[in-house]
Amino acid sequence: MEAINRYFPQMSAEQRRHFEALDELYRDWNAKINVISRKDIDNLYEHHVLHSLAIAKFMNFKPGTQVLDFGTGGGFPGIPLAIMFPECRFRLIDGTGKKIRVAQEVARSIGLTNCEAVHLRGEEERGKYDFIVSRAVMALPELVKIVTKNVAKRQQNALPNGIICLKGGDVQEETCPYKNIVEVTDISTWFTEPWFKEKHCIYLPM
Repeated sequence: MEAINRYFPQMSAEQRRHFEALDELYRDWNAKINVISRKDIDNLYEHHVLHSLAIAKFMNFKPGTQVLDFGTGGGFPGIPLAIMFPECRFRLIDGTGKKIRVAQEVARSIGLTNCEAVHLRGEEERGKYDFIVSRAVMALPELVKIVTKNVAKRQQNALPNGIICLKGGDVQEETCPYKNIVEVTDISTWFTEPWFKEKHCIYLPM
């Protein structure tokens, strides 16, 4: 939590309470349904919550923005983003039902009303959204093929609608087809912890 408070000092007291509640909730649910590796649960805030919030450093979603979290797993990046942007709407989807149950229960437990988690494969999603967010779900070209149908034409943010995804390692090959329009930002630009070295926030307008 210390790092989240440091990087996002403008948070309200309610937002801080929501973030603080995540540790106990994810530990409890992870013991029942493994959505985070057992050895990584102690790094929940840095490796999962703060990592998700790199998108909040890249993009300040305007109130009313509709966001689809594609392949959310246990709720990342969708739940941290829903806490950070209470006036936006987030739909979290994943093809694995037990993972979605964790996301549903965590959101319900903290009273997160701007977020819904649904057991659904990306190919089945028919809604329209300003942005699709994801965290290391699949290669960018594969993701583009599936979610192009879901990007709304109406624009309301400072940046054009599109995909914002979090990736690690060498992303040159998968971003190459979009080299004239894709924007790759090193997360270490915003967060100084060594774990974020070679981790990226990729934005592709669509």
